[in-house]
Amino acid sequence: LPSFSRPPLLLVSLDGFRAEYLKDHHSRLPVINKLRKSDGTTTSYMRPVYPTKTFPNHYTIVTGLYPESHGIVDNKMYDVTRNAFFTLKTDEKFNSNWYQGEPVWLTAMRQKLKAGTFFWPGSDVAINGSFPTLYRMYDRNIKFENRLETVFEWLSLSEKERPDFYTLYLEEPDSTGHAYGPKSSQVIAALEKVDSILGDLMDGLFTRDLHQCVNLMIVSDHGMEEASCQRAAYVSTYQQDTSNFTVIQGPAARIRPKRLPQDYFSFDYEGLIKNLSCRAPDQPMKPYLKENLPKRMHFAYNKRIERGHLYMKEGWQAALKKDDVKYCTGGFHGSDNLFTNMQAIFIGYGPGFKTKYVVPTFENIELYNLMCDLLGIRPSPNNGTHGSLNHLLKRPHYQPVHPAQLSHETPCESTNLVPTDNLHCLCSSQSTEKLRRLHHPFGIPSVIQAGNSFCLLHHADYLSGYSRDRLMPLWVSYTLQPLVSSLSSLNLCIRADFRVPSSSNQLCLLYRDEAALTYGLLHPPCESVWSHVHTSILLKYSQDLNGVNVISGPIFDKDFDGNVDPVSKNTGNETAVPTHFFLIMTSCRNSSFSPVNCEGPLQAIAFIMPHKPDYSEFCAVSNNQLHLSPSKCRETARTISHVNTKQNNCRVLQSRSS
Repeated sequence: LPSFSRPPLLLVSLDGFRAEYLKDHHSRLPVINKLRKSDGTTTSYMRPVYPTKTFPNHYTIVTGLYPESHGIVDNKMYDVTRNAFFTLKTDEKFNSNWYQGEPVWLTAMRQKLKAGTFFWPGSDVAINGSFPTLYRMYDRNIKFENRLETVFEWLSLSEKERPDFYTLYLEEPDSTGHAYGPKSSQVIAALEKVDSILGDLMDGLFTRDLHQCVNLMIVSDHGMEEASCQRAAYVSTYQQDTSNFTVIQGPAARIRPKRLPQDYFSFDYEGLIKNLSCRAPDQPMKPYLKENLPKRMHFAYNKRIERGHLYMKEGWQAALKKDDVKYCTGGFHGSDNLFTNMQAIFIGYGPGFKTKYVVPTFENIELYNLMCDLLGIRPSPNNGTHGSLNHLLKRPHYQPVHPAQLSHETPCESTNLVPTDNLHCLCSSQSTEKLRRLHHPFGIPSVIQAGNSFCLLHHADYLSGYSRDRLMPLWVSYTLQPLVSSLSSLNLCIRADFRVPSSSNQLCLLYRDEAALTYGLLHPPCESVWSHVHTSILLKYSQDLNGVNVISGPIFDKDFDGNVDPVSKNTGNETAVPTHFFLIMTSCRNSSFSPVNCEGPLQAIAFIMPHKPDYSEFCAVSNNQLHLSPSKCRETARTISHVNTKQNNCRVLQSRSS
């Protein structure tokens, strides 16, 4: 038998294996159940990226990048720069220009390791001019058993020839799920088939005495939903003239002009989106401009993503007209990556993983860093948080640290304790100092964007980090004890703070001619959202969690790349208008303790809420916007990356490439 100087890593994909199958068909999956319950590390489900399609998610798994970052934004897409179309059925899919980022097999090869891929999206393409050391061109007709046998042959090669990293891709249960639907008897048979193949894999490893040598990761790319044309929305129902555009059908539908490339950027997306919005009660289709999609989707910053997008309710699809729907029976996928039926699976097994260990849900963008750690190599820049999956490993390879603070607090001072300039606003100023430990119980947020000039202001009920460059607080922080009633209405005015020199403050006078803006606390459409936060959300969370610490503030992401815009000098006391607002609520995981006196780990929930002239997607004032806007502390910090919070569950590292 060959000897190994390092444990090989085998990545296995079971396409379309939705997490619910693990519960629904538990008794039919003996091998998978043993790996999950007795031998390895697992999670109840792994979250895919949006859209929950095959190529975008497989390529995300091996690059750690969101689709907007790695360029594979769908199984079908258009590149306006090259005026080229990508589909899985044409040779254009072998054009390396589509594939951005660096897949893990190239990361390994660049660091003197070898890779063998028996199918994986992108593995039969010369990405950055290179193929894997050993690979096979995709051919769905090759039997699963033959694929597995080839992997065993590669494992038996001499050390000079043998790969360190392997992939094995199986089309099931996805193919059967599309044909017959996720609840069909045929899907059960497909699940039994892939479980049997995994049994052959484990038997082969035992026979070769490799069962304690090989690190094995079993994943899926997405789930599966039951298809029905009774749950389909048609754009032609709401729009009479459809002659100048088409709809890329499905549960993550996109609007594309017909005249390409001429109209790709100039098409009236705004007018069409407005005309399609709120046309029927409980409309299953929510039209969006891509830059207004929830930030958690990370589906805007790429020219291959058309600006017009149709967000669909769970179980629904969209098309231009009825004949265009691909799946009226059987199953489909591609929907919101928060939906239950879209969730994927993860199992880790081998000498690098803990055993009999169940971890909380995580996103598949984190797998690339995990694989690099298992291989002992340095990852390329990616959207994951390196070290976030350390708890899966017996001996973590990398220890994350907080980024260095690049801007430091300086005093906000005034020579006069009485305001001398009311900034043409309405109210006089008042302020009282409070202890920092109440409102910053986890420490003052670090400002990790260079060149920020800010000071910490103490108020009676909150603290704020005031930016002299943005002319507004970078954050406001306060701790709430359990509330017995909603917060009282806020006085709609702005007070001039005498600690902030007038040269570092906004003038309300400058905005009086802007019809879409007011100079109260917030622009009215956003004000309704914050009213809901203060009268309902904070009330509920403070009661349920025995108090919460709240940090909120503005986000500046005009180019919607997911990273904070650079600080620019303002002239004439004008300031940039935030594109979003963030809200982070932190409490003690043990609700016997308040956040100020917490013993043990913390827990946090974050929201990123858009700030724009209207919220037509929601048709009426509701809390639906907050349901669509949850975020993770990590991705919240990417867009506000002037601020780094220190909560245990809000571990924020350097902003990653977008």
